[in-house]
Amino acid sequence: MIIVTGGAGFIGSAIIAALNARGTEDILVVDELGNNLKFKNLVNLSFADYIEKDDFLDMVLEGEFDKGPKTVFHMGACSSTTETDASYLVRNNYEYTKLLAAWASDNDIRFIYASSAATYGDGALGFSDDEKKLEQFRPLNMYGYSKQLFDLWAKRSGLLDKIVGLKYFNVFGPNEYHKADMRSFILKGYEQITDYGKVKLFKSYDDNYADGEYLRDFVYIKDAVDMTLFFMDNPKVSGIYNIGTGKARTWNDMVKAIFTAVGAEVKIDYIDMTEQLQKQYQYYTQADISKIKAAGYSNQMTSLEDAVSDYVKNYLENSNYLSANNI
Repeated sequence: MIIVTGGAGFIGSAIIAALNARGTEDILVVDELGNNLKFKNLVNLSFADYIEKDDFLDMVLEGEFDKGPKTVFHMGACSSTTETDASYLVRNNYEYTKLLAAWASDNDIRFIYASSAATYGDGALGFSDDEKKLEQFRPLNMYGYSKQLFDLWAKRSGLLDKIVGLKYFNVFGPNEYHKADMRSFILKGYEQITDYGKVKLFKSYDDNYADGEYLRDFVYIKDAVDMTLFFMDNPKVSGIYNIGTGKARTWNDMVKAIFTAVGAEVKIDYIDMTEQLQKQYQYYTQADISKIKAAGYSNQMTSLEDAVSDYVKNYLENSNYLSANNI
């Protein structure tokens, strides 16, 4: 059995779709469906059972899953970078993950968890996934810090010799529709173009970057999942790894790719950024992926233009969700 926490979420459901494409259906989905529409991410997928996250943790602590699971993909977390309830983030993202990781380690279960590129803070110290540098990073928001807390705990506990932490950069693609304000700007930009014929981007408040020329490592969900499954397929590989393309692109590039995909003329308005956002805005991110390459991952990344085109034409314009047929 394979367990996927956050299985109804963006990355979790895409992992299940990829496993289904391999013919794997002995999957336990763990999530908290709540009152949003992320259940739709599961409709086209095949799995053995579904359990709510609190019930699952109780069952884990009672020993009901000590035998059977081979791999746990722990993707479940609050991923909102604007969440202000620090205590909630500590309980949900840190304490919950500690319990699962310790249980998996005690029972020789492969444990692959989602960290985040948000742990790198403003990027002044670079984006190296060298574990020797973990203590140096200063996240800009509580979400990033909750992820940093677990990375540091895993290192102190010696678990990074057994488990895998994945620092996802700017992942986008189908099955993110439920994420409200945390949806990628590719989706938001597409909606702006279809509704208004133009896109709004923030002005730059850094003299080193012109408007729209700040940079991000945009990684397509299909590539992110392919990189994630690499660690299930290679159980001897452990530690912290970046999940990105290794090539930063500008927001202007990204928006132009959306306009091209929908066949419309490029129209961009640059708008003011809130004072709060100015204090924590990242102007540059680029994953250093030399470590995962050294571990043996050699697949080519999808270009930003090709990824945006696939997302728009095969999913957004057809209201499609990822499944084994289109992963």
